[in-house]
Amino acid sequence: MEDSELLRKRKEKIESLKSEDIELYPNDVWVKDTTSSILSRFDHMNSEALAAIDEQFGIAGRIMAIRDFGKGAFVMIQDRGGKLQAYIRREGVGEQIFTLFKKFDVGDVMFVSGKIFKTKTNELTIDAKEIKLLAKAVRPLPEKWHGLTDIETRYRQRHLDLIVNPNIREVFYTRSRIIQLLRRFMEERDFLEVETPMMQPRAGGAMARPFKTYHNALGMELYLRIAPELYLKRLVTGGMERVYEINKNFRNEGVSTFHNPEFTMMEFYQAYATYEDLMALTEEMFVFIAREITGSLKIQYQGTEIDLTPPWPRISLKEAIIQYSSLTADVLEDTEKLVACARDMGLNVKDSESPGKIIMSIFEKEVEDKLIQPIFIIHYPVEVSPLSRRNATHPELTDRFELYIYGKEIANAFSELNDPDDQRDRFMMQLRDREAGDDEAHEMDEDYIRTLEYGMPPTAGEGIGIDRLVMLFTNSPSIRDVILFPLMRAKEE
Repeated sequence: MEDSELLRKRKEKIESLKSEDIELYPNDVWVKDTTSSILSRFDHMNSEALAAIDEQFGIAGRIMAIRDFGKGAFVMIQDRGGKLQAYIRREGVGEQIFTLFKKFDVGDVMFVSGKIFKTKTNELTIDAKEIKLLAKAVRPLPEKWHGLTDIETRYRQRHLDLIVNPNIREVFYTRSRIIQLLRRFMEERDFLEVETPMMQPRAGGAMARPFKTYHNALGMELYLRIAPELYLKRLVTGGMERVYEINKNFRNEGVSTFHNPEFTMMEFYQAYATYEDLMALTEEMFVFIAREITGSLKIQYQGTEIDLTPPWPRISLKEAIIQYSSLTADVLEDTEKLVACARDMGLNVKDSESPGKIIMSIFEKEVEDKLIQPIFIIHYPVEVSPLSRRNATHPELTDRFELYIYGKEIANAFSELNDPDDQRDRFMMQLRDREAGDDEAHEMDEDYIRTLEYGMPPTAGEGIGIDRLVMLFTNSPSIRDVILFPLMRAKEE
């Protein structure tokens, strides 16, 4: 039957109910039970044991199926805990209410209460003594047999996705659980959760293109934050030696299976620590989450077993390129050869491009997708690490790592640059890059430099992509599967 015909019939029922003064959207029912609480307590009992229970149970939820037998009907009700069947019959609820029930549809929200029993097929069921319509659904749910499988429709109409695909709800329950575990992990290590501005006078803390807005009352441009880093390090300077924030960041970049312009990160900073300390802490954190969520350090992701058992390998960026590509060490040390190889790979390399940036581009093209098992890539070039501390032995490199799993960056961390003069020089380097056309280069931030001039203790900081972390632990192929309302292109009407 055409959707328009179904819609017409629903509207006819609504008009009929209105003519009988039936309230379509009441809010006067107290719900004391859930489907899961009833099932967990009684599903193991047999019919004789259930018959001895003299108690009424009441649940509310969405009607997912109706099997009508004339004088009675079985209704499948779904709430936040799962599904439970109710048996509604004329003798149980009375003639008037039963006639009203005949105008209920799949998709409606209803309340039902009564005693529990088991059917001949051994299914736990509520024998309805009272029912009530709580919300009349004007539009029908997607067809039962076809479900909701179109990916774009699922993302655009997440409410339908959550109704008809219970496994999707489980993904977001797991997401919530992971964030709770992260908070517990950090608090047990004496980190303080804080909040920093989401609107900032300059886009700082990362190399990314920002979203821009304007504050009318103050007459100034503002940016949605690309990272909370510079504010969190101000707090460390102020004596809050261990801080973390679970935050929304916004980057005006492309959309892919691993990128959404609005995304969630956890950033944390620890005074008197180094990037090596944070590698150990990160291993500890992932092991903790894996055991709590899956009970194992070996998890399945997109058909591949990921082994989270520490310690994870730690190799430099250049070593990774040599190991996973055809380039040799002498090429990486010779700018002319490096430029030629990069162009042979199809990379758009400018004559003025720094060796560090070229090496980073080669790594992203040739190496990233080969890093399947957990691995720390360390020692990134200064040119692509404007806020990282220089390595004491190789000052052209930084004490920085990125954690890769299944070919994607999951975390980024470094020993923080706390020398204000060096930081000013780095910002100047970034400004030159901006003038050369790099609109992702970092801006000058005099206020942050002034903060460093008061003395920030030696510190290490890290950012972990929550969305990608959830993808990993829920075996989700796309970041859109773990964000309730991902950004979508405007749909043409």
